[in-house]
Amino acid sequence: MGDDNIWTDQWDEGEDWSGGGGNARQLPRGEKLGATVYELGPGNFTVYHFHHASEEMLVVLDGEMTMKTEDGERLVRRGEVVIFPVGPAGAHGFRNDGEGTCRFLMASSRHAQMPEVAEYPELGQITAQAPTASQTGERLWLIYDVPKPGDE
Repeated sequence: MGDDNIWTDQWDEGEDWSGGGGNARQLPRGEKLGATVYELGPGNFTVYHFHHASEEMLVVLDGEMTMKTEDGERLVRRGEVVIFPVGPAGAHGFRNDGEGTCRFLMASSRHAQMPEVAEYPELGQITAQAPTASQTGERLWLIYDVPKPGDE
């Protein structure tokens, strides 16, 4: 299988974008559309978050996992498709509580020249990122730790 096949077991090296020990493989990207295949093993998870600029779509390819949204938690299984709109209504995270692996595809709208802001309510963080260089000379990537009530 080629590197662009959703069934390959060749995973991207480097930072764990799931935040919870999963494997990831970025697929070819267009100017306005992108997708990544993830695989969560038992006990692995993706951090609960939402985006301000990117809409996302989940396609469960194989297995099952627990999906958390603002409506609560439920099991999602092979073949299910879920849309996550921008903003807090699209907040989502996944957790594999089972004994097998769960492979899924996340497709998202891309805004090549627009910064993206994502919030991680359970971590108390907000990130800002863009494909363009910042004043540091590197790609824009900021993490802001939201002060807890009462912290000064």
